[in-house]
Amino acid sequence: QVQLVESGGGLVQPGGSLRLSCAASGIIFSQYTMGWYRQAPGKQRELVAGITSGGTTNYADSAKGRFTISRDNAKNTVYLQMNSLKPEDTAVYYCKVPVYLTNYWGQGTQVTVSS
Repeated sequence: QVQLVESGGGLVQPGGSLRLSCAASGIIFSQYTMGWYRQAPGKQRELVAGITSGGTTNYADSAKGRFTISRDNAKNTVYLQMNSLKPEDTAVYYCKVPVYLTNYWGQGTQVTVSS
């Protein structure tokens, strides 16, 4: 079955950086678009960044210029490099893969930006 496992979250000071990883299994990873989403307390889950099988990327306005999504098909892993982090980036970050009509999600990794 499809499994997504995120890692790399933690506590970081404003202005700091983190790199999140999402390891996928159960799919031919290179064939699928992958996305990073986040959900802050009391807010809806929102798209942060996506990357197609061909490597085309898209970003939420809040992520442009600070975050970079990338993928390593040999490792079945998608990454989210986050720089210049702000307190408002605090959230649980999830990766997602749409497979046919089903969205598969990881368990999430907590990112907290605080001094």
